[in-house]
Amino acid sequence: MLDVKINKSLGDFHLDVDFQVKKGIVGLLGPSGCGKSLTLQAIAGLLKPDSGRIAIDERVLFDDKKRVNIPTRLRSVGYVFQNYALFPHLTVAENIGYGLAGLSKQEKQQKVRSILETVQLEGLAKRYPNELSGGQQQRVALARTLVTEPDILLLDEPFSALDQHVKKMLELELLEIIKHNFSGVVLFVTHNIEEAYRLCDYICLYDSGSNIQFGEKGEVLTRPVNKAAARIVGCENIYEIDSFEGSLIIVNDLQLKVVGTSITHGKYVGIHNYDITFVPSSSEANTFEFKVRSIVEGIDHSTVTVTVGPLLFKVDVPKATVTQISEGDIMLHLPPEKLFLLGV
Repeated sequence: MLDVKINKSLGDFHLDVDFQVKKGIVGLLGPSGCGKSLTLQAIAGLLKPDSGRIAIDERVLFDDKKRVNIPTRLRSVGYVFQNYALFPHLTVAENIGYGLAGLSKQEKQQKVRSILETVQLEGLAKRYPNELSGGQQQRVALARTLVTEPDILLLDEPFSALDQHVKKMLELELLEIIKHNFSGVVLFVTHNIEEAYRLCDYICLYDSGSNIQFGEKGEVLTRPVNKAAARIVGCENIYEIDSFEGSLIIVNDLQLKVVGTSITHGKYVGIHNYDITFVPSSSEANTFEFKVRSIVEGIDHSTVTVTVGPLLFKVDVPKATVTQISEGDIMLHLPPEKLFLLGV
């Protein structure tokens, strides 16, 4: 288990993080500059918090009250940097074996050979980093980390330097390597919700130096706790609530039914683009006439922007069905169970 509760002031920026991870891959998700990478640096010992505690299971890495601050080299933390940080003057094998101190030459060579097979880089041991593709460099960086058998694995935006067309393939490769060769906690920094959802078991949302929500990825995505969390997970339909009337909420004179959540709490109401539907004329709750404002085509879906009175909604629909959307023939439906209430 990883336990992190730290504070750090850096000029006008203040890092205030508090979370626990028992197992699995956790995506640290949030906008650039919100403190995700600083958290990894603190766990790895590259950044000393002003106060707090960091522990892996029963082993304390940092505790300001007990004056504990274990050096980086003794923390047993594996760190894959955003730019991979490979030594350009060392071969692949030398890069991977660099952290294997205290082993005989034969033992080191055996471990390097074994991890090269694991990451499917056999035959490249004598090459230098500048002779490798971006994906190969990434696997070398991962191999160099895994070969030391760390207690925790930190991945700082490992796909940011790769071309888009190879990202998904390498995501699957990385996931397979980790799941079959590492059983500890993995922290994965990203600002891409789709990437986090594909790779992670849990998601920890960051905003302005603090973690604002932690949970299973499905729960975080469908039930963000506040407006900032909803924005981070990609929700574009967020509206301020004017008032509550029984089981209904009122937004710009629009009456909306919400189920599965407390109706008495919330400053805003939100719904994801992909949860809104178009239906034949109906008397169902949350079904309204609309006007099409614009249609933006994507590869596998189109985003239709519509208005209902003064409110604007963005709706993702399969590309093949976008031509079936016609004002007057169908209506906009906001499923009550898909609406969620948000704090400030």
